[in-house]
Amino acid sequence: MFMDALKMSLAADAVLGFMMYMAGAAALFALYALIYTRLTPYNEFALIRAGNSAAAIALGGALIGFAIPLASAISHSVSLLDFLLWALIAGVVQLLAFVVVSLTVQGMGARIQREENASAILMAAVAIGSGLINAACMTPAT
Repeated sequence: MFMDALKMSLAADAVLGFMMYMAGAAALFALYALIYTRLTPYNEFALIRAGNSAAAIALGGALIGFAIPLASAISHSVSLLDFLLWALIAGVVQLLAFVVVSLTVQGMGARIQREENASAILMAAVAIGSGLINAACMTPAT
């Protein structure tokens, strides 16, 4: 009886869909992290290993800011290709938000390297805020 219930709950096509979306999301998340860390003028992972909390705050905000629209793209997409396209759009929007903040706040990279948490919090807040707006814009067409 348990196995019958399990088979009904976890249909093979649902499990395959889960695995495909999860693999796609993980790959895009890693790609975003790679691009983001190459775009910044400092090495986040070296700074974080050295105990720089500002670098961790900024990177954490950027990753959360991308994960939010990534999740929205998954939940609103009609196919894996649709998801991938919207996720790529979300990544571009998130990277543009980083560029705008970096251009607006003079010396943002140096501030984060000096562990100025105020700058990192602003960077993280903009990333998360733009991620929420980005996700909200991903609604099904009517």
